[in-house]
Amino acid sequence: MKTPSKTDGVFFFPAGPLHPTQRLSPDWGNSLAGEMGAFLFYRNTKFKARTMTQLRSILSGTAILSMTAFPAYAQQADTPPDYFTAYDSLAFDRDADGVLTVTFHDDGGPITFTAHDHEVFVDAFYDIARDRQNSVVILTGSEDFIAAVDFASFGNVADPDVWAKVHDEGTQVLENIANIRVPVIAAVEGRAHVHSEYALLADVIVASESATFSDVPHFAGGIVPGDGIFTTWSYRAGAGRAQAFLLDPEPISARTAQDWGVVNYVTPDGAALDKAKALAGEYLKHPELTRRNTRIHFIQPLKRRLVDEVGYGLSLEGASAAALVKSMQND
Repeated sequence: MKTPSKTDGVFFFPAGPLHPTQRLSPDWGNSLAGEMGAFLFYRNTKFKARTMTQLRSILSGTAILSMTAFPAYAQQADTPPDYFTAYDSLAFDRDADGVLTVTFHDDGGPITFTAHDHEVFVDAFYDIARDRQNSVVILTGSEDFIAAVDFASFGNVADPDVWAKVHDEGTQVLENIANIRVPVIAAVEGRAHVHSEYALLADVIVASESATFSDVPHFAGGIVPGDGIFTTWSYRAGAGRAQAFLLDPEPISARTAQDWGVVNYVTPDGAALDKAKALAGEYLKHPELTRRNTRIHFIQPLKRRLVDEVGYGLSLEGASAAALVKSMQND
């Protein structure tokens, strides 16, 4: 941020029509009152004597923000951030209320998860988490949530250098999803058979009637389920159910997942995303800081487990992957 000049900063006007991209919502004003107040006291201006109560009142409905002094907070509504077009396998759609829908896809159809996705999703979820224009985040897929994986794209996973990269990305992507500091909703249609832990890092999971959950890449494929899939499923469903689920490749239904406490709402097919957006609308009725801090509070116990377990689990998974490659070479 550049150093403000005497003509930059916050300007106050009587209540009245403003450009829609410049009006500040009450929640926005309240959450930034402290930061904006610090700026006001920084300059020797006529606003210096105002109380914080007055400042909050001003910010709630009568203020506009200089686009040059605070560009990060005053981004034009019709100018999406650069990351919206940076990731081929993710589609971004943010509505006027800041509800961001993130869709996993390949050319608009179901995604086949690749090593490239494994790499770039780390940055993608970092970008999502740090973007304060997002008020709620919805994760969904195109037809399926994530149903298939391209194992060959990962290369020789018996090579320690290859697995070190997988290990780092695997820990970082989950931590970055967990670091999204606004409510997160997963809308699951079709198959969530690969990286269903992404969905389980949401605060609320909505699934359609015919949605199914499974774990294709790990024990069923010959390697340890150590990348957070056990951590998230045992956290949501209990250790016993998670262990049986991960050892048995048979998919479970949305209704079973609901009975286990994993899925919160089951909708007719094709309606999961609509339900997620309706829930987002309900959450937006509450103050911004309440929404943000509730997500932070809810995810904290699971974040602790991710930090404690996923790096270790991925080390075990890497050893089993090397053993699998060795056994295939000996056959």
